Amino acid sequence: MLGGVESMNVKESQRTDAEPAAQDGGGGPRMTHDISGPPRLLTAGTGAAVALCLAVALAHVLLVFLHVAPPNAISKAYSRQIDAWVRPVFEQNWRLFAPNPQWVNRQISARTKRTAPDGTTRVSGWIDLTVRDNSAVKHNVFPSHTAQNMLRQAWNAYLKTHGGNDEPRSHRAVMIEKYLRNIAADRVAAQRGGTFDSIQLRVITQPIPAPRAAGGFRPAAAASTRAETRYLPWWKVSSHGTD
Repeated sequence: MLGGVESMNVKESQRTDAEPAAQDGGGGPRMTHDISGPPRLLTAGTGAAVALCLAVALAHVLLVFLHVAPPNAISKAYSRQIDAWVRPVFEQNWRLFAPNPQWVNRQISARTKRTAPDGTTRVSGWIDLTVRDNSAVKHNVFPSHTAQNMLRQAWNAYLKTHGGNDEPRSHRAVMIEKYLRNIAADRVAAQRGGTFDSIQLRVITQPIPAPRAAGGFRPAAAASTRAETRYLPWWKVSSHGTD
């Protein structure tokens, strides 16, 4: 009897030990491979993405540094590539640390022209774009950047690229000219409506008088405060507004 009991216990133990293997179907190694496969691909993809981000970040820092650094052999040799990356999205300046206050007041106005099919033209009156920006900023606790700086900065950029001549002499000058033209055309269309195919800007520059010295006397060498008016040429634009 004892021998028979021991034999039965041995058989049951062998069957119990074999059941997990039968349940696994011999697929233990295959299951481990299936689970570890996707994480390896995910890890490799994450590593490649991190490496790409680091490379782009380093290249961006290098290009911006060459843009703001004093002229050197590298920045001169790769000036076109640097400008293509930095402008107009990442352009840098030092106005945060050395602000340049306005020393003139400018009034920018626009008028439009429409040419009829019979060849006749119709010119609108002047629309003051600056006064609308000023009214949007005045008494506004949180004025928008568009109302404060868009038109003014576009004109400042136009002065830098064109000077006193309205002929663009570089790719950047052409871009700034289109930028200023599109701002004026969009604002005129939104304010007045109608259709037009040409637009002209008028800029009246009024110097700000120098502050009075002690005793109420102005400096002898004070600059002239006479206003200057500049008319830009007519620019062709795409169809704006509706009848």
